[in-house]
Amino acid sequence: MKVLLVNGSPHEKGATFTALEEVARTLNENDIDTDIMWLGNEPIASCIGCNACLKTGKCFRKDIVNHFLEKASDYDGFVFGSAVHFAASSGALSSFMDRVFYGRGALFALKPAAAVVSCRRGGASAAFDEINKYFTISQMPIISSQYWNQIHGNNAEEAKQDLEGMQTMRTLGKNMAYILKCLKAGEESGIKRPELEPKQK
Repeated sequence: MKVLLVNGSPHEKGATFTALEEVARTLNENDIDTDIMWLGNEPIASCIGCNACLKTGKCFRKDIVNHFLEKASDYDGFVFGSAVHFAASSGALSSFMDRVFYGRGALFALKPAAAVVSCRRGGASAAFDEINKYFTISQMPIISSQYWNQIHGNNAEEAKQDLEGMQTMRTLGKNMAYILKCLKAGEESGIKRPELEPKQK
């Protein structure tokens, strides 16, 4: 089983990465393979709702969104992380997720997901709530922890000093590993996932 963790912070190895790395390490300790993908710090265009991707399976913009979509089917779960910008996720992650999730419910349905946010001080719960909405509209089980999945610090070193935040990340990793194993055990025992009905609009 594999989980893909997406770092939506403009800083490759900052506080958000520190949180995601702790989740990944805990998943690895529980026999779940992981990869961390950094979105980079170049602009990511927003979705324009042209529907071209629904016909071709790819966005007409040749960027990291298509790179992610090419890999997504290989993963059993996802964690999306962001630094908090004005009580919201980064603009890059927001644009990325708008395009990734547009019309792709079947790709993500019933795959566990989690949001992780890092902030210096405030706005974490609002950004956390924002990211989770992508999961609930895509039928993805949301993995929780002992507290909202947030970590505090202005950089990686400060984030490591947030002992409660780091523990929250470890608990998240353990919970995700447990749910993934439960889903696999269910399938192996003959429990079928529900069939997706055509959407009514």
